[in-house]
Amino acid sequence: MSLLDSLKRHTTVVADTGDIGAIAQYRPQDATTNPSLLLKASQQPEYRHLVDDALKAAERGGAPEVARTEAFMDSLSVAFGHEILEIIPGRVSTEVDARLSFDTSASVAKARHLIGLYEQAGVGRERILIKLASTWEGIRAAEMLEREEIHCNLTLLFSFAQAVACAEAGVTLISPFVGRIYDWHKKVRGADIPAADDPGVASVTRIYNYYKKFDYPTQVMGASFRKMDQIVRLAGCDLLTISPELLDELAKSDDALTARLTPESARTSADPRLYLDEKTFRWMHNEDAMAVEKLSEGIRKFNEDARKLEKWAQTAVTAA
Repeated sequence: MSLLDSLKRHTTVVADTGDIGAIAQYRPQDATTNPSLLLKASQQPEYRHLVDDALKAAERGGAPEVARTEAFMDSLSVAFGHEILEIIPGRVSTEVDARLSFDTSASVAKARHLIGLYEQAGVGRERILIKLASTWEGIRAAEMLEREEIHCNLTLLFSFAQAVACAEAGVTLISPFVGRIYDWHKKVRGADIPAADDPGVASVTRIYNYYKKFDYPTQVMGASFRKMDQIVRLAGCDLLTISPELLDELAKSDDALTARLTPESARTSADPRLYLDEKTFRWMHNEDAMAVEKLSEGIRKFNEDARKLEKWAQTAVTAA
């Protein structure tokens, strides 16, 4: 048995890629995509049919070029999501434009539109997770969407305040970024961090224990891993989204592992239950310098990736 097989006994494994071939190879339960992954996958000849289908969808109605570009990007996201769902048994995450991270109503409208495209393609909303940044506005959008049974994946999550607010909002799933938390603390310390003291692992562990202690149904999906040891130390977490490179390392290792996180051990968590209004949320989050910096940086990076996809999409639409 490989380490990957052993991990799957304790945790739902999610593929962090838009490469459909990699998803088919590692056979995860769920998958997640983002604009940079979609841009990379769209350049590959084997996915040209998905690009062509998205171009045809964008051309309907004779809209102006800007509107056609946006329609193409939405259709492309859904086309890749649909193709991925033909392979995996679970759910795929589709991202809302990072420019909407501080706009609750626009985020809700975009999410509804994406779900509508999926449903037109014959995909039920229970198989889709809408990815939103874990800003106060994004969390409020998710709260509204969840009431409509549009399930959400709150991403760019770095602070405990974000995690608590997401649970209180009843979101389906959160994605704490293990590797980016580790990167920040490593840079501040000016040295590598021992595995047992990894702050990214500690953050996810604390959130998992808090959720299980107080019986929140929101799922925790550790994300953004830098090394295999981080994954091993979070075995037992509800889900872990892993890059193809690390999936390959796990598949080639014959070691076995045991669950490090369990609902039973979570009961010993020292954190009291919190109820956050907007002012308390913003203050708690502001007190975490790492989280403030990495959330802002993450939104800028997601936006940069989306604009690269948009630029490529504009060229494709113009040439069509």
